[in-house]
Amino acid sequence: MPRSSASRGAPEAFRKRAGEALFRRVAGPSGPQTRARIHETPGPRWFGPERPIREVHGDASMFVGGLAALLLQSLHPLAMAAVAAHSGYRGDPWGRLQRTSTFLAVTTFGTSEDAEAAVAQVRAVHATIRGRTSEGVPYRADDPALLTWVHIAETACFARAHERYGRRPLSPAGYDAYLADAARVARALGADRPPTDRRALAARIASYRPQLRATPACRETTRFLLADPPLPALVRPVYALLAAAAVDLLPPWAREPLDIPYGIRLLRPLARPGGHAVTAAVRWALRPPPPAPRG
Repeated sequence: MPRSSASRGAPEAFRKRAGEALFRRVAGPSGPQTRARIHETPGPRWFGPERPIREVHGDASMFVGGLAALLLQSLHPLAMAAVAAHSGYRGDPWGRLQRTSTFLAVTTFGTSEDAEAAVAQVRAVHATIRGRTSEGVPYRADDPALLTWVHIAETACFARAHERYGRRPLSPAGYDAYLADAARVARALGADRPPTDRRALAARIASYRPQLRATPACRETTRFLLADPPLPALVRPVYALLAAAAVDLLPPWAREPLDIPYGIRLLRPLARPGGHAVTAAVRWALRPPPPAPRG
């Protein structure tokens, strides 16, 4: 017996509601308007439609890569001190996520004019952030070395997540091209000679390793991100799979110092199938609706 139109529409209605809820979390209440401005405003872009940065940053694997990047970035004591003191991630975690996702979307897909304005705004904020760690070491957010660390940790995790969970993984040359694209944004922000291929990226990360360690602020951030996220109880089992996939994405030397919660460690055997399941669910929820029938 053929299914009724109501029964056929129920899954689509559920997908639409789930997608809207997820998009609001990531992009904020003005997300639809921001998305329209980014993608529909005419004008030249930093990156054309054929560039790999669009493929990587537009993929659901960014949910895994983004969480892994936060964990990896937290191992730098100066970067972590700046985040803990100035980002407001505990008081407004969704706001910070929305600002970051909007910046990535504007610089990846927006017009050159909007990308330049977004970079100028971030640089202006960075110029005001100064402080000292609990050990008295000074830091400033516009330090090229810190900006470079944040960039290489981010792009390493984004590329690795896309290679593992992306819908269409790139070739080795494609990931090198992705890093070359991302380096343009990093240079505009003030990073120091950001790497433009994976060999240079690996060497640059290795050069930072003597500076990396898990401070109390790092461990607190790890617990917040992995054990106590600001999510409803119903969503937490799905998030736990995402968290396990993000932890599994990290190299062993980065994973070991972090205070990984016991529950996430128990999920490690399910990290990869769980990561594939979560990214597939995100793609399903966020995919555009089917075109309306003609006639």
